[in-house]
Amino acid sequence: METVLFKSRYYAAYQSKKGRCFFVDIQDRRIKMSFCQLLAFRQKILAIDLDAHFDAELNRHGIEILTLCNREHLFVLDTLEVVDLKMFIQGIFTMSELHTLVTV
Repeated sequence: METVLFKSRYYAAYQSKKGRCFFVDIQDRRIKMSFCQLLAFRQKILAIDLDAHFDAELNRHGIEILTLCNREHLFVLDTLEVVDLKMFIQGIFTMSELHTLVTV
């Protein structure tokens, strides 16, 4: 059984009640992640240069290629999905912190 941690327009995150893992829904796929993998995921998302998506010389096609979990998963995201993903990852950790404060 999973608890909804955070949802955005394109993505959803769940936390397992029994195990110490998270599930992230991206492009119709559910990916199981440990907390360490979730932290690595956050670092990848924070490293994406969003300004480049609005500069035709830096990112002509307006796409981002993202790999997760030791290249087990590959995603091609457009600019709107990247913007939503940045807000999504911030929301996951904000809600996770609030959930921790409430349960303590």
